[in-house]
Amino acid sequence: MLIPYKQDLEKTVMGLLSYLPDLKNIDNLKSEMALINGNNDFELYVYQASDGNKVGVIGVQTSDQFVVIRYLSLLPAYRDDKHRQIVVNELEQEKNGLRISAVPDYTYLLKFVNKNNE
Repeated sequence: MLIPYKQDLEKTVMGLLSYLPDLKNIDNLKSEMALINGNNDFELYVYQASDGNKVGVIGVQTSDQFVVIRYLSLLPAYRDDKHRQIVVNELEQEKNGLRISAVPDYTYLLKFVNKNNE
């Protein structure tokens, strides 16, 4: 299940984001958190597994017609196509009617996009 980011999840989110190479640096991580907290175009969703644990985050940028996946960070045990598929499908449901795209490093996720939405 995708949960929209809320301030009370900040420490969990920061831990999950720190798995991303660009956000291992604490200054970069703080800048990303400031961007998430201060910009309505940038959204962050927390992926909660079926067991209730928060195991990933997906960052997106939304416009009138598109949702661009900026990054996806999952705990190591959840870095498989099954969980990537679940996250992308739930994002599609959350952003019903918007076309899904991705920044170059994450275009591999587009194979999970429902072909009816393209």
